[in-house]
Amino acid sequence: MHQPKCLTVAIVLSLLAVGAGLAFAQAPKPKAAADPLAPKATAAATPTAATASANTAHELTLADLEAFFDGFLPQQIEKADIAGAVIAVVKDGKPIFEKGYGYSDVATKKPVSPQDTLFRPGSISKTFTWTAVMQQVELGKLDLDRDVNDYLDFKLPATHGKPTTLRDIMTHRGGFEETIRDLFVASEKDLTPMAQYLPTHTPHQIYPPGTISAYSNYATTVAAYIVQRVSGENFDDYLDNHIFKPLAMKQATFRQPLPENLKPYMSSGYGRGSEKAKGFEWVEVAPAGSASISADAMTHWMIAHLQNGKYGDTQILKPETTIAMHSRQKGWPDGINAMCLGFYEQTANGHRAIGHGGDTEAFHSNMHLLLSEGVGLFVSYNSAGAPGKGDPRGMLWDAFIDRYFPAPPAAAEPAIASAAADAASVAGPYVSSRRFETNLLAITSLLGQAKIQVDPKDDTIFIDELKGENGKPKHYREVAPMVFKAVDGKDKIIFSENNGQRIANIDYPFMAFMPVDNALNNKGFNYFLICFGLAVIVLNILLWPVAWALRKHYAKPLVLSSDALKWRRYVRIVCVVDILYLIGLISIISGADLVGGLNSDKATKIHLMQVIGLLGGLGFIVAVIAALKSWGDQTQWFWYKLWNSLLAAGCLFFFFFIWHWHLLNFNLNY
Repeated sequence: MHQPKCLTVAIVLSLLAVGAGLAFAQAPKPKAAADPLAPKATAAATPTAATASANTAHELTLADLEAFFDGFLPQQIEKADIAGAVIAVVKDGKPIFEKGYGYSDVATKKPVSPQDTLFRPGSISKTFTWTAVMQQVELGKLDLDRDVNDYLDFKLPATHGKPTTLRDIMTHRGGFEETIRDLFVASEKDLTPMAQYLPTHTPHQIYPPGTISAYSNYATTVAAYIVQRVSGENFDDYLDNHIFKPLAMKQATFRQPLPENLKPYMSSGYGRGSEKAKGFEWVEVAPAGSASISADAMTHWMIAHLQNGKYGDTQILKPETTIAMHSRQKGWPDGINAMCLGFYEQTANGHRAIGHGGDTEAFHSNMHLLLSEGVGLFVSYNSAGAPGKGDPRGMLWDAFIDRYFPAPPAAAEPAIASAAADAASVAGPYVSSRRFETNLLAITSLLGQAKIQVDPKDDTIFIDELKGENGKPKHYREVAPMVFKAVDGKDKIIFSENNGQRIANIDYPFMAFMPVDNALNNKGFNYFLICFGLAVIVLNILLWPVAWALRKHYAKPLVLSSDALKWRRYVRIVCVVDILYLIGLISIISGADLVGGLNSDKATKIHLMQVIGLLGGLGFIVAVIAALKSWGDQTQWFWYKLWNSLLAAGCLFFFFFIWHWHLLNFNLNY
């Protein structure tokens, strides 16, 4: 996929994309070699899939884990500019390894403690919310397949004539488009209760419920609100009373601000470890991502789920309920990871695993549960890692699974006779199911389009943006009908039919990639429209003083009728208004902090820009009239008439672009 050649539009679109940054992956600093607390690599150099034995498993012991992680984590946080990390491993109902690396606070050189230091595991918080839902199912207060509106004091619209259920929500198939407004807020005073937030932030339902997976923080918060209503307990109190206290998770809370007794243990969060620490992150959709928790507390949580709801003498879920919660749900093709009830599959090397990942702006975490083996792994970083250094969590999981649960010897994969035809049939542009579609940020769906291409040398498929550790695009070879496996990796792309449409399934089952089958949404077409439109609009403004200077220098007055001069002036006003609109919109977005950058407090400014944009955009009518009048004026030069026509087309293209991508949608429920 190539970027447009028009620099102006590239800047505009890039800045607009800022508003959709939900993962907030940013980066920290390497530790100086002389820093006494900077973890040092041991003789067990960073174990990777390449250095580990392909088929011989290492014994999962404290000694081996310590050698492994002491070789892996210090190098990783130094190379990737990460401030600190924490790791915990459990097996057979006991924690067998817990350790912190680097700093929880760089300025004071405070080390990470796995027992005490609180990390923000982001969306791993959802697993607590889903467990609370299942507790209420056990009590008979909730039915996973009943219309959720039966439990709410407001209504989720049945846009497609089909009710949304808790099962739909727990498998991220509620059908909702992405939402970001007020996802994070600037301070405690900006937080609002769920009862107030949910009815005023309902996203549009773009798919029939139960069909297409599209990750939704909003829907998770709906589920938590339902738990709050049917249990009669505030959700924070519910978690304390029914999960944290029974499991002896003393260093765990969803509360914002933190309780006074936990505040001293909160790790700072960073972009890069070399940068200044960020403040505490205020999560509006708290049930979807507000947890603050230690690695030691996470061992209690992993053990409870690995032991079918039991920790010590405490049973928070019945075994049959837990098994149902961990079971693969219907709707995903064989051979690909599927959603469970809230958890999702992370199967690797033939070993079934479930778990969840999580991100805030600063913290980045993963939890993996190997159910059959009774093994759980939790890792969290208080920084994202420097750009271009890969995915720290993913690399750690790959190295861990290859070392302790390696894949059996792989049989030679037979050539598929239809490989060339199948590759050609799936080639083309795709867009994620998790997207903005009907609101101001729909433009990010255009930016996020990925093009599947075919390498004619070997009939593999690839996506330019989907790169391996070597920085080059991963290539996928067909190994079974419509199943494409990475040539040098484990991941797959499987194409299947869903709701009458072919979609591409990846290893993350909470979203899929859908073909761009509407020509009006094609990236190349839209880039042409906006580049052409901006080019002629900007040129018309820039050449205005140039033409005036040249006429003055050569004493050549502008020979146009008064009517032609009037329309010429009108068109220039339209062009100026269009540019003012873009500059204003860019300034609002680029001047906003990523967290809460496009929250409700920006509504007035955005609406003002939209009014200006609407006036300027509709000005294409003025440009068209001016062009038509120009062709009817026999005194005007041919090239001047042609320029007026190009200008009219550019203004029309500009208006189509901002209208089609909902930049003029005054409903700011994005």
